Amino acid sequence: PGRADLTCVEQCGALGERHRGAGGSDHRAASGGLEARCGDAVAGHRQRDPHQIAAGRAAGRAVMAVGQRAPATVRMAQVVLEALVGHRCESRSVPAESLVVQRFRAARRDPALAVLEGLHALKHALRFGAGVIEAITADLDELHALAGALVPDQLARILALVEPVAPEVLAACVPVAPPTGVLAIALRPAFTLQDLLSDPRPAPIVLLEDPRHLGNLGACVRVAAAADAAGLLTVAGHDPWHPDALRGAAGLHFALPVARVRAPPACDRPLVAVDPDGDPLVPGALAPRAILAFGSERRGLSAELLARADQRIAIPMRDGVSSLNLATSVAALLFAWRLA
Repeated sequence: PGRADLTCVEQCGALGERHRGAGGSDHRAASGGLEARCGDAVAGHRQRDPHQIAAGRAAGRAVMAVGQRAPATVRMAQVVLEALVGHRCESRSVPAESLVVQRFRAARRDPALAVLEGLHALKHALRFGAGVIEAITADLDELHALAGALVPDQLARILALVEPVAPEVLAACVPVAPPTGVLAIALRPAFTLQDLLSDPRPAPIVLLEDPRHLGNLGACVRVAAAADAAGLLTVAGHDPWHPDALRGAAGLHFALPVARVRAPPACDRPLVAVDPDGDPLVPGALAPRAILAFGSERRGLSAELLARADQRIAIPMRDGVSSLNLATSVAALLFAWRLA
């Protein structure tokens, strides 16, 4: 079964490669047919198991999503397909519910994938072009009503993606099940650091040095997306795509480039350090295209980064108040720039 499924995966990957150049209406037209063909190909090796047909169709969506990313290769598509089809399973008797749980747990550790927890995360991901390859819900009727009320612009897409599962299956997929009862797996978007740094817009880049709290990290991504920042980078600390950070950002990682880098990038953008000993922030004080560097709430910025800074800015605060929440500080700087 493993060899047959791998052959099927290669066939699906080849189909995706053939459609890589499709865009706009051509892409949408090709997508449905490709999903069905991948589903049939998988089913042909799995005795037409309905679960495997669904997995194959999800695999087809994965190939199409990968095909839209210029740096992607057919091999990347095959990796996603292999995970979805589950060709490495020793037994065909593995319950479908167990495979769903395995896929979502594996996706939380996969650097190419992102697990979206809740309706708002899925909504934002879809609005900003995420390649969603699988979605599940514990209550399809409730999701239909909730999405219809809160996100009517994405209702049809959400209903086309989700597959119903038992509540206990959904609960087993993540540490804490979201109240809205929906989970999804999406491909992380591809971008290059050079493209981000060379963005000609005046929008700043947020740089977080050694962020410690994943909820705060996600809130920073959410604020950066709302203010239309050029991107958000982290140095050391947690992966900004950690599932807890994704939850805190409500899926807005897909609205702007988000990545972890080894060191503050050397480029033509001015480096602005947010530091209590800096000059007080006033309207118009921030240079265009700046990199705004924020340290941790406890330690602030490192001496090395402060030494590299072209400018130091302090957020004016009432006497006796020693610090602000990291996301609040990011919001203060970004909206000071935006309002100016």
